[in-house]
Amino acid sequence: MDLYEIVRGPLAWAALLLFVLGTAYRIVSMLIEARRDKVVYPYLSLKYGLRSLMHWLIPFGSVNMRKRPVMTVVSFAFHICLLVTPVFLLAHIILWDESWGLQWWSLPEAVTDVMSVLVVGACAFFLIRRIVAPEVQNVTFLSDYVLLAVVVLPFLTGFLAYHQLGPYRPMLILHILAGEIMLVAIPFSRLSHMFFFFFTRAYMGSEFGKVRNARDW
Repeated sequence: MDLYEIVRGPLAWAALLLFVLGTAYRIVSMLIEARRDKVVYPYLSLKYGLRSLMHWLIPFGSVNMRKRPVMTVVSFAFHICLLVTPVFLLAHIILWDESWGLQWWSLPEAVTDVMSVLVVGACAFFLIRRIVAPEVQNVTFLSDYVLLAVVVLPFLTGFLAYHQLGPYRPMLILHILAGEIMLVAIPFSRLSHMFFFFFTRAYMGSEFGKVRNARDW
């Protein structure tokens, strides 16, 4: 078994298992801690929680977004492309079909190409912002730069491998490894906000709307 078969086989399964178990552990731990707090669950309101989520999930739905239009556009483009591209990329769907017989529709390759470039460009924007913006620089740690690298590498290496810019097989192996590292990092780093965002935003919206009679956007 060569390195390609190892990263595509055993390492891929290990990464998926760690992602699932780690995510389950973090979510269950959060729910247990929320119950111990004695305040979180009683404050939760479906009405105000959904109202808050709606405003924060719609571009320029909050005052903060309207004050930072460039950041808002880049952030929404980044998150949409980050989530959509790996799921609807034709090459990934072919691998799912070969391994488990699962198929679904894919985006045109030209579109996923552009979306990959947008992710890389957005990461470059976030990096420069962390370096030059004082309000961001003051709360930036080494781990933030590491996470940026973890996020950008699967897209950068995937783009290079697809266009055969550089040695194809080593680049493909690096792409798979980078994707697996990102998958494992999600539940054990700040990337876990992809799960916690909805709960924390629903709680904030409930507290502001139900208790303070105010808006949180």
